[in-house]
Formats: sequence, structure tokens, C-alpha cells
Amino acid sequence: MSGNLSVEEKENLLQVLQSRFEKFKSRHPSIDWADVRAKLEANPAKLWSLNAMEVSGGEPDVVAYDKPTDEYIFFDCSAESPKGRRSVCYDEEGQLSRKEHQPEYNALDLAAEMGIELLTEEQYRELQKLGTFDAKTSSWIQTPAAIRQLGGALFADFRYGHVFVYHNGAQSYYAARAFRGSLRV
Repeated sequence: MSGNLSVEEKENLLQVLQSRFEKFKSRHPSIDWADVRAKLEANPAKLWSLNAMEVSGGEPDVVAYDKPTDEYIFFDCSAESPKGRRSVCYDEEGQLSRKEHQPEYNALDLAAEMGIELLTEEQYRELQKLGTFDAKTSSWIQTPAAIRQLGGALFADFRYGHVFVYHNGAQSYYAARAFRGSLRV
């Protein structure tokens, strides 16, 4: 699902993104904001997705440029897992399997609704090279089908100076666990 931002919402978002881009230049040292902005302005659906990341607490920022595809890659760069996406099961199957206290959302469906993808384990490890993320929280990450078929799902966090990847039942959810997303523009 995607929508259109008003002119004011679009300008406000672009200002927030530019400010973050300039504040954290070390995340993207060889990328020019004018090039990113031009791509964003040419892709209103992607701008809508970035807004969904922003309003849910993700603090999206550019983390790479994929030259072969001519795409900028954004990750959620909030210090802790995005507050507006916490307390979710991994996927719909996990969510529906809960007999009691079923959460309103699950990570995969919410990400799809936002037009983004959960980070992979590799992307999560790349994110941690850019700063310290999830030192007090954790984030669901993409789970291989073989693990998911057995009822499990993966999440990751950063503790003791190290990235840890763990497993839980896909039906589990915690107040300190959300998911981090990626978006290509």
C-alpha cells in the first residue's frame, strides 16, 4: 500500500532526511545529497515509504549506492528498534497462531504495507559497522525458509561489542523488539 504525500509533508520529510544525511556524513561519504534528492523527487512512492519509516521511528538514512542498479539504499538508522513497530510477531502465520494476546500487526506484513523489506542478516551486520544500533532492543531480520518452516524466526541485536543473531518462535513478540527495514530508491 502506498499513498501520496502533500507538498508540505514532502518538503518536511526532505528537510528531515537532508538534515540527517548531513549530520551522519560518515554513513555515505562519497554520496551527494543533490543526487539523492533528485532520485527521491522522481519516485513519490519511495518517498511515501520513507515517510512511513520516519513516522514509525525508523530514522531512515542513506547507507550505500548500488552503481549497477543506480539505486540509493536506505536503512532504518534509529539507535534502538523503531518504537512505532514494536510488539509484533514475525509473520502472519506466527501472529495467527497466538491463542491469547494476539498483536495487531506482524513484521512482514507491516513492512510490505510500508513498501520496505526487513534487513537481512548481512545488511544488519553492515548497519552495525556504521554505528551502534539495538544496544537495548532487538530487531526481527529476514529468516531463511528452512528455519521458518520449523516454526522459528531470526532476530538480532548488539551487545558486548558484538552482533548477535538469535532465534525465537515466529509467534513471539516483545515490547523491545521491532524490525528494521531497507528501501532502494
